[in-house]
Amino acid sequence: MLRLSKKLLFAIEAVVDIAYHAGSGPVRSTDISRRQGIPRRYLEQVLQQLVHHGILAGQRGPKGGYRLARERRRISIGEIIRIVRKLEGTIDPASEPDGSEIGVKIVRPIWIEMQLQMMERLDNITIEQLCERARERGIISEAKNVPDFTI
Repeated sequence: MLRLSKKLLFAIEAVVDIAYHAGSGPVRSTDISRRQGIPRRYLEQVLQQLVHHGILAGQRGPKGGYRLARERRRISIGEIIRIVRKLEGTIDPASEPDGSEIGVKIVRPIWIEMQLQMMERLDNITIEQLCERARERGIISEAKNVPDFTI
């Protein structure tokens, strides 16, 4: 079942924060934690999973931090949701084989269809689009030395 958990919110917020505030260097987890109010113990766990799954790249050392592993327009919210759902390990009750005939043949298929439609929509929302929304709503970026690719 697609449910909104704190870990899922933290993961999406962290990736958008990194994309929005990254300049020429990586974004430190302490800065993400400060800006988004995410407890560091949750944040580090989520960031490591996102590195492991190729959403983020981690850089160690005093000037270390995180950056996107791919372009913002190539990372979808749906992809992040799937990673966090695996991390959480929750079982979707709609996929359980046992239950009443009406539940298994009527109610659950509707729920599964709705979830598939929602994931399809979330697969079409990119980190780039969320960064654009942040820009439109006047959120100030702390990025320094952001390259300008306009010609």
